[in-house]
Amino acid sequence: MGKLALGTALTALVITAASAQGVPDFVPVTDAEIQNPDPADWLSWRRTLDSWGYSPLDQINTGNVQNLRMVWAMPLNPGHQEGTPLVHDGIMYFPGPADTIHAIDAASGQLLWRYARDLPEDIGQILPVYDTTRNVALYGNLIIGNGADDYLYALDARTGELVWETQILDYHKGAKQSSGPIIANGLAITGRSCQPEGGPQACIITAHNAETGEEVWRTSPIAQGDDPNDATWGDVPLEDRQQVGAWMIPSFDPELGLVYMGTSVSAPTPKIRLAGNDETYLYHNSTLALDVATGEIVWHYQHLVDQWDMDHTFPRMLIDQQVAPDPADVEWMAPDIQPGRTYRTLSGVPGKTGVIYTLDRETGKFLWARPSLRQNIVASIDGESGRVTVNPETIPTAYGESITICPGPTGGANYYAPAYSPLTQTMYFPLTNTCAEMSALDPGEGDTGVYGIASRTYADPEAGGMIGAIHAVNAVTGASEWTYQQRAGTQSLLTTGGGLLFAGDAEGFVLAMDQRSGEVLWSMNVGSSVTGYPATFAVDGQQYVAVSTGFWLSDNFTPEIQHGRQNTLFVFALPEAGIGHRGPKREQVNPQGAMGSADAPPPGGNIGGFSRAASDGVFSAAQAQAGLAVYQTNCAACHGADLQGAGGTAPIRGVAFMNKWRGRSVAELFAYTRDAMPMGSPGSLSDPDYLAVTAYMLEQNGFPAGDTALDLDEALLAAIGID
Repeated sequence: MGKLALGTALTALVITAASAQGVPDFVPVTDAEIQNPDPADWLSWRRTLDSWGYSPLDQINTGNVQNLRMVWAMPLNPGHQEGTPLVHDGIMYFPGPADTIHAIDAASGQLLWRYARDLPEDIGQILPVYDTTRNVALYGNLIIGNGADDYLYALDARTGELVWETQILDYHKGAKQSSGPIIANGLAITGRSCQPEGGPQACIITAHNAETGEEVWRTSPIAQGDDPNDATWGDVPLEDRQQVGAWMIPSFDPELGLVYMGTSVSAPTPKIRLAGNDETYLYHNSTLALDVATGEIVWHYQHLVDQWDMDHTFPRMLIDQQVAPDPADVEWMAPDIQPGRTYRTLSGVPGKTGVIYTLDRETGKFLWARPSLRQNIVASIDGESGRVTVNPETIPTAYGESITICPGPTGGANYYAPAYSPLTQTMYFPLTNTCAEMSALDPGEGDTGVYGIASRTYADPEAGGMIGAIHAVNAVTGASEWTYQQRAGTQSLLTTGGGLLFAGDAEGFVLAMDQRSGEVLWSMNVGSSVTGYPATFAVDGQQYVAVSTGFWLSDNFTPEIQHGRQNTLFVFALPEAGIGHRGPKREQVNPQGAMGSADAPPPGGNIGGFSRAASDGVFSAAQAQAGLAVYQTNCAACHGADLQGAGGTAPIRGVAFMNKWRGRSVAELFAYTRDAMPMGSPGSLSDPDYLAVTAYMLEQNGFPAGDTALDLDEALLAAIGID
């Protein structure tokens, strides 16, 4: 691919609300600081490259957290919001949806500059949910991000101006970059998810020189060619080895020089669609230990031969500790663990099954594993070899047979991150109690989609209606310390030196809990699902906590919970921080000298993250009329003939509807309707009927009909924003 290392800003640059001097006192960030950051800073995705999500700051603690209050809030642009704030010397750098990056005075919320990448108009038609931007990285004077257009790019942290950009792949060929890089020994290391049309070439992990953007290496998580594990794919041709991505963020051990990356499922997922159930298809659903200098796979461990989209891409926590698994809690363990020895371990819940794995991160040797919630997929793990045996009752042997799995393909665990505390030697996992009815689809009967499966996911009936959970597990013994459960789904976690565990949930609550007991000491409802990754930092001797909101993809599990979907960044502190003070006065300038506008941005495009708007007329009058008939038969009994709800059922017309769905895609409205309705029998209608009801709801909320009907193509629906 072409490698561009540009020293001047290009036309992809959009900056607003910039100060005349930007961030004049910025101190360059070094590898040494990234590997051992100042407690006041949050320099990487989980603060440190071991993925602990832990800060030693202790000003806010179990004794005074009840005094925590909001300091400032900032609205973010629409789109799928899962951002992570980075903080360095009192300046916050926050990535919003669709490659928007903000530089903010962290104590006051004063915006210093804002960059919005000019993304291609057709990107929403090519890549599903392309606009997620989970994190960026700091290095030297640069902010480095993964563009949705398959570029790696760097901004000047002082001004927001584009310094260089390097094309990794052509976004038309199916690679999606929802997560940004970590910096490991001066390299920006990133993974991505990959659509089938890109073939194995789209499924790559890459390293680029963080100063120039020059590519250093690229590694495929699909065994091929001279790779000794090429044969694990049986007779599957190379072009049909697809979808094994690495779409989350890796961990890094500087002493060992190893980068640890998790991988996802193959596509299609049922192995009867590939070379059969006896092959392992490396390196899907595995942990890869990569040489940081070369990208060579030093060792691998496969967590699961996956049939149902149970990705294993989630954080690996690197912990140096004794290993003494307690047989009362730990179901599977190696027989030769040496008592008293301090191991360099890799631990956590790397995949959707919710199984905790602890490995020797020097060698990849299996040490112990246990479930963290109810699951029926992993039947056993051999202690000596670490080989995982899948429950045969969950393996499809014929098309169309119904198979029950727990958790379902949404997890278990998912993108929301766990945390570890050295104060308690405990790992804390946010979990979701789900199950699903699955079946493998016969390709002879037509288009079966990317994964080749049908699913109906539902709340685990044995969880008592509690969808969300936080499970505290001792990292040394594997013993359960405590479990907290609640109706709303739980989100990413943060631990601090003050003995606190911060959490967010899908209902909109931010929680502060006691690490040792799980007791909730403080909570606040911020109105929308807490979907971003939390962080804590200090400015001028005062500690702050930052969280961000958006919308949760699994709201259909709790349809009675009402909350907004606004993308907002919130910052909290104790009263001593001087709540409400304004930031420094700054001259507002446009670095490019272009005329600005006070007009609201149009829906769609670069700001909205969509290429079309519902107000443009995206459904036909005939389709909406057909939706009325479907609604009257299947929906009116609960939602009323006037769509205003009855008996506590939420209205689906007017302010309530628009507050919930404005800024989201028609694809999400369609998927929610299909997966949650009718009440008691979700998924019981045909897809054309659900699409017709979607058109009817849009019509009843004031959107005009057009000349063509809504299309069932997911990418086309995802490109339409509800404005």
